[in-house]
Amino acid sequence: MQPVPNLHLTKVAVGCASVEALENRLARRARRGEVRIPTRMRPKRADELIGGNLYWIVKHRLVGCNAIMRIEDRSDGRIDFVCSAEMVRIAPIPKRAHQGWRYREEGDAPDEQEHGSGVSALPSPLYGRLAALALV
Repeated sequence: MQPVPNLHLTKVAVGCASVEALENRLARRARRGEVRIPTRMRPKRADELIGGNLYWIVKHRLVGCNAIMRIEDRSDGRIDFVCSAEMVRIAPIPKRAHQGWRYREEGDAPDEQEHGSGVSALPSPLYGRLAALALV
């Protein structure tokens, strides 16, 4: 039997103006190497998400990810994505904002390597201008 490819999620980092702000938020929430990301609904494909990544969108671009370790029910009826506390930065990829989260198949997951383009080193305002002109 072949292993099932991992399924990933994208989620907007609401209220985060920069990657650094997201990293600070995750660091404040981290406990024992884990960070809990609450959501209202249990994903229909929850079992496929374990071992995948939660990719973050900041200012209309994917900027980093946290490994999804498990999904737990909360006493208030909500759900927690329990992720690794370490966010791995990725080369920024333009991505429209959306509400909630969206699935990404394994083949559709961003590459964590930049391949020498230098795009990830661009300041957010400059990247935003270049993206608006469809230059990155």
